[in-house]
Amino acid sequence: MPESSAHLSLILNFCALLIGASIGVALWAILQQVGQFSTGTSRRLAAVPLLFKLFLPFARLTAPLFQSPQWEGMRGRTDSRLVQAGRDQEFSPEEFLGIRVVYAAFFSALGLTFVGIAPYMIISKPVTGLGLFMILFGFLYPNLWLSTQIKARHRAMQRALPNVLDLMTLSVEAGRDFLTSLHEILQNRVRDPLGDELERVFREVQLGKQRRQSLRDMALRVQQPDVTQVMETLAQADELGVSIGQILRILGDQMRQKRFQQAEKLANESPVKLLFPLFIFIFPAVIIIMLGPVLLNAMKSL
Repeated sequence: MPESSAHLSLILNFCALLIGASIGVALWAILQQVGQFSTGTSRRLAAVPLLFKLFLPFARLTAPLFQSPQWEGMRGRTDSRLVQAGRDQEFSPEEFLGIRVVYAAFFSALGLTFVGIAPYMIISKPVTGLGLFMILFGFLYPNLWLSTQIKARHRAMQRALPNVLDLMTLSVEAGRDFLTSLHEILQNRVRDPLGDELERVFREVQLGKQRRQSLRDMALRVQQPDVTQVMETLAQADELGVSIGQILRILGDQMRQKRFQQAEKLANESPVKLLFPLFIFIFPAVIIIMLGPVLLNAMKSL
């Protein structure tokens, strides 16, 4: 009996490997089809996770479900977050909600499969844990990815804002107007999230939109505190007819000071963050190296 059980476990493990290989081949074949899939629109999917690209055609099948009025609130929140992350040109709110559904369904099915076959495998508990992790991953990952994109974009804007304000200050004080200064700065800077938003402001003003309204719309799109403060101040200066040269200089000094304070805060927090890895990984290794030979000699003498 024990020998037959061992043979059965070996066969089940081999079957599980074959199933995994089959799923991998099937996913590769679908991925090849997705690579040839034409969206008909100019979508920038280069920096999107691979599975998002893979699930996008299936998400579009579920997208009409989220067009009903009862999903209006969730669509609005998703659209706002996509705009903050700079991904509104890649996914519509309905498509991203569809990706969340397809992601959860796929990884739930995969996780339940692992949980179902776990009792027949030698390492049943790790396989069960892996299945439960897949289910949780499928429900949480799309939102976590979008939150990470928003934080990274806000951080990049916060870093670039003082330099842009300094350049605009020098250009305006040299006698150029706001739009000309903005256009020259955008032409000579490397493309980044702040540059993309300022270029959108420049295009809107060129098309006839009021400058103050374009600046406030940018603040609403980005929803980053420093950018909001700068855009609101410039919009108020435009309403009151105040010269913006001195205002830009003051804003640049404030943003640079805030950036230095943020760097000091992170530097002061680093010792506290290092305590956990020190106690868990480094101190035990040091103790073993220092006391290991002493303990071995004591054990030999005993």
